[in-house]
Amino acid sequence: MRQADDATVIFETHRARLLRIAYRMLGSRSEAEDIVQNAWLRWIGADRNGIVAPYPFLARIVTRLCLDEMKSARARRETYVGAWLPEPLVEAEEDGVDEDDLTLTLMMALERLSPLERAAFLLHDVFGVPLGEVADTLDREAAAVRQLAVRARRNVQAARPRFPVAREEGERIARAFFAASTSGDTATLRMLLAENAVLRSDGGGKVLAFINPITGLDRLLRLYETVQRKWGEGWAQMLEPVWIDGLPGYVSRERGDVLQTTALAIEDGRITAIYITRNPDKLRHVAQALAAEPDPTLRTQ
Repeated sequence: MRQADDATVIFETHRARLLRIAYRMLGSRSEAEDIVQNAWLRWIGADRNGIVAPYPFLARIVTRLCLDEMKSARARRETYVGAWLPEPLVEAEEDGVDEDDLTLTLMMALERLSPLERAAFLLHDVFGVPLGEVADTLDREAAAVRQLAVRARRNVQAARPRFPVAREEGERIARAFFAASTSGDTATLRMLLAENAVLRSDGGGKVLAFINPITGLDRLLRLYETVQRKWGEGWAQMLEPVWIDGLPGYVSRERGDVLQTTALAIEDGRITAIYITRNPDKLRHVAQALAAEPDPTLRTQ
């Protein structure tokens, strides 16, 4: 019993990091939690006497479980209704977890990689795992893993922000965008949006969302103007400004009592991408966090 207790303590020390690896691999918080739970069961059932460094051992288990899961996940996404976005990770201070410098935009770029390329890039470039350990994890030669990482790096390079937006500036732009988009203030929206801005909306076929991306400043201005004309004032309420996968944004309650997160990619002071998640299955953690607030009105904007 004492050995099991000690093993649990060791595992819990690394749980947050393992969860972050699984989330970055899969783009789903709920699936990542299932993976980490399976890793814990394997850890408890393993012969731990010869394990000198628990974290590399556990990271290897989590990565391999994720690679298996990604095969079925890709098949499910082929039949997904509309745009697929990663499950929004609303950021909070987590003791002992380093920021991994990945944004939602980069998460979208990772979707273009093969599972092995994604694993090599995340483990080596993002989480700093030595190349030899990555090779052991992926059961590949080190030279082959190096090539996987190089290809992945090349494919996602354009998605890395050149100049990450400062927190204060990002929050200012997010608030201004919410106010302008819900009031139909096209003059302000024209100043906030880049010419090639794109909106992606994920409803998963369960709530109303745009099936295809909407690209271009003029189309977005017409969209928000039409929404305001059709629904009038008060069709959305900001519940809380937040950061979602490294991007400024907010949680809101939309027309029809639909919970929604909005994340904004910003370059040179202009919004280049709007990521809207409305699929209730992807917002369970957000809904739970809001329900746990002692007095939500204190943080309502």
